[in-house]
Amino acid sequence: MLQQTQVATVVDYFQRWMKRFPTVAALASADEADVLHAWQGLGYYSRARNLQAAARAIQEKHGGRFPTEAEALQALPGVGPYTAAAVATFAFDRPTPPIDGNLSRVTARLLDFTKPVDTAQGLASIREALEEWQPTLEEGGAGMLNEAIMELGALICTPRGPRCTLCPVRLFCHAPDPEALPVRKPRPKTVEMDEHCAWILREGEVLLEQQTGRRWRGMWRLPLLNEPHTGLPLARLRYPFTHHRVNLSVFPGTIPLFLAPAQRWFALDELEQIAMTAPHRKVLKKLLALDEPDGILF
Repeated sequence: MLQQTQVATVVDYFQRWMKRFPTVAALASADEADVLHAWQGLGYYSRARNLQAAARAIQEKHGGRFPTEAEALQALPGVGPYTAAAVATFAFDRPTPPIDGNLSRVTARLLDFTKPVDTAQGLASIREALEEWQPTLEEGGAGMLNEAIMELGALICTPRGPRCTLCPVRLFCHAPDPEALPVRKPRPKTVEMDEHCAWILREGEVLLEQQTGRRWRGMWRLPLLNEPHTGLPLARLRYPFTHHRVNLSVFPGTIPLFLAPAQRWFALDELEQIAMTAPHRKVLKKLLALDEPDGILF
């Protein structure tokens, strides 16, 4: 849940999730629609699917017990190098530094490392340095060391205004200008995207469409219009998606003679129980709240 999402946002979701899926077995046996509904609002829904796929793999391949080594953890669906290293070191005290922004920043400043840390070469250099500092498994304490470096980066060696005079390792720091480090690649430019959808009601029901691609697969949304609409939209909403800025416009639609395979009518009292993409749920709620929605923009 903490991938791409701040702690303050995650806390309530985590508590509700653990009540609903308290064990690996409970998550593995759950219906995917229930999993997506529990995740609703956090975005990046592939994380929820990967969590469930990982739970099923643990049940089937590891007898319901978490693997303890980073390599085995990384073999689980959706688990990359960072998550595998984090679980291995914090849960099982393995000498596997989970390289996040804090670890990268502290290491780059200590070594005065001036190459971009978010390139393959830069990351390899940071990882090599951190691995040299790790105690062996027999010595123990790797999890504590990695947590300490993270805390150092979060509280003292901060991105802006580092508190160098309070730093416990300042005598070992080689950076003449710590605030200038670490160096990163230029960010990609934001790409504007237009998304045109239809608002179709009939006798207390609304027509929705299930996503089938990688983006929000399995989630419900307003039906996508195949051709751009040139009329006045009922509603507009801008929302971010990775490095895109999506301009969502909703137009009045007509009841189709035949539904597409991914489309379905939903009674209005069902809508709170289904998993919808956050932007489309927001637009849907706004439209339902309007007495005379024609031509109203927001």
